[in-house]
Amino acid sequence: MAVEAHISELSQRHRVLDEKIEKEQSRPLIDDVKLSELKRKKLHLKDEINRLKHTVN
Repeated sequence: MAVEAHISELSQRHRVLDEKIEKEQSRPLIDDVKLSELKRKKLHLKDEINRLKHTVN
């Protein structure tokens, strides 16, 4: 069960980053560095989620 809870937590953080990315992209002056960092973090979370899902199966 602990792995599923961890995946759930990571998925929530992934959704939060997605919202932050959308918010940053909607700004008149986009901070490219901040946007890149948010996308990098989101991708890292996605990779971690996928890795954990494969270890459970």
